[in-house]
Amino acid sequence: MKQDELDDLRELVTCAAALEDAGYAIDLKESTRRAVKYRRGAAIVIVIHAGRGWFDPLSDAKGDIFSLMAYLHGVGFVEATTGVAALVGYEPLKPVWSRPSRSSKPVPDVGDRWQIRRKPWPSSATWRYLRDTRSLPDAIIRDAIRQDRLREGPCGSMWAAHVDEAGRVTGWEERGPDWRGFSTGGSKRLFRLGPANALRLCVTEAAIDAMSLAALEGLRDGSLYLSTGGGWSTATEAKVKALAARPGVLLVAATDANAQGEAFAGRLQSIAEKTGCDWFRLKPTADDWNDALRQKVRKDRERREAREGLPHARRPRQG
Repeated sequence: MKQDELDDLRELVTCAAALEDAGYAIDLKESTRRAVKYRRGAAIVIVIHAGRGWFDPLSDAKGDIFSLMAYLHGVGFVEATTGVAALVGYEPLKPVWSRPSRSSKPVPDVGDRWQIRRKPWPSSATWRYLRDTRSLPDAIIRDAIRQDRLREGPCGSMWAAHVDEAGRVTGWEERGPDWRGFSTGGSKRLFRLGPANALRLCVTEAAIDAMSLAALEGLRDGSLYLSTGGGWSTATEAKVKALAARPGVLLVAATDANAQGEAFAGRLQSIAEKTGCDWFRLKPTADDWNDALRQKVRKDRERREAREGLPHARRPRQG
């Protein structure tokens, strides 16, 4: 097949078509417009570049539609091009977004955008979202603000900073009642809550989960609560390796209790083995740490209400 024919196929067939044809489905909850997540069991593929590129967040696999076809079906380039050609005219399902698309205007510097946003305060929409919807205690929210990890996002959402080793903001996780994503123009490193020199490293998949685990453990001494932001970039892996390489470190895989969480835990175990640090798998009692925290808060409230509803004990009459 000639180069111009290959170029035509790249334009005619999207990565989404190949994935849908192979039995993958969109995980809308974990997707953004710029990065759409597809799942098939424990397998995950992220589609980027308006459907023309892809990568596997659990490995180094990435590329265009031809490499994706080869990756999905375990075939060579010739068979992959034949498979792509067979999908010409195939229209995959498109995600339906609940939030309007962002403006195409140039995106200001990440650090500048972070600095101009307000920090949450007790009566703010973001604080109420974290406390009332996510069940995070005020003490944890204050600690995160004290470490300059939180900002007020639009429409009551939360921005949770990812920072490099120098503490510079490289991007942020965005979470709210009706929205989740990552900052436009930002790059994932690690969300960090706790002392920088901590030797117990608890790695979660989301900043909400990192704060939830911190709440459940009462901000355990000597612990640093981390989030990869649901991805596993080369930069993120490098940061985890650098932290794990210090003497006396315990790397805690506090990822979700599902197939993706197990895959991430496996990567953390591999890092521990390569760096020579201790390793431990810590699972939430629910699907993720925020679900576990909310369950605990609900049960504690129910027990408290049950105790308050009991009649007061009476002394027996003296005969």
